[in-house]
Amino acid sequence: MKRSTRCLTALAMVAAVAVAAPPAASAHGGHGGYPGVAPAVDKKGLRAVKRATAKYRDPAAAVAAGYVATDACASDPKLGGMGYHYANPAYLADGVIDPLRPEVLVYVPSGHGRKLGAVEYFQRDADQDVKTANDRPSVLGLPFDGPMPGHEPGMPVHYDKHLWLWKHNPAGKFTPFNPAVRCP
Repeated sequence: MKRSTRCLTALAMVAAVAVAAPPAASAHGGHGGYPGVAPAVDKKGLRAVKRATAKYRDPAAAVAAGYVATDACASDPKLGGMGYHYANPAYLADGVIDPLRPEVLVYVPSGHGRKLGAVEYFQRDADQDVKTANDRPSVLGLPFDGPMPGHEPGMPVHYDKHLWLWKHNPAGKFTPFNPAVRCP
């Protein structure tokens, strides 16, 4: 695939990922929509992800590493914001969930530019049926949210998981939207 086509595909994915997740994905304390279930989180793994993504605190480093930025700041008036999504087309395409190389980096607006707030993992649903979840992925002991329909035309049914490792999220470390994030 040509680089320009990969970039356009990544931008479409970024824009789609940035649109609101279904309410059920964020309604239960950030544990993937499973009421009363606190997942056994791999805390050592979370620290490793934070160390591995520290190099992306500056958005320019993410772009240099192949992430493609969007200028849309994702937010929901009731749930808060996510921020700006930067997706890596190679990671989106290979379908491999590797905690140390998230498919998407989420930057939050600040008085000094964009700051890394969260990482997001993304996986296409194999059967493209929102009623089945037999291929639900997980990362660091956390089941992904979904399956959910694509948020824009052309976006597949998918799963995703947010980890707010760089900015505190009062709604929960694993909840898609952060009430402390405000888009300009």
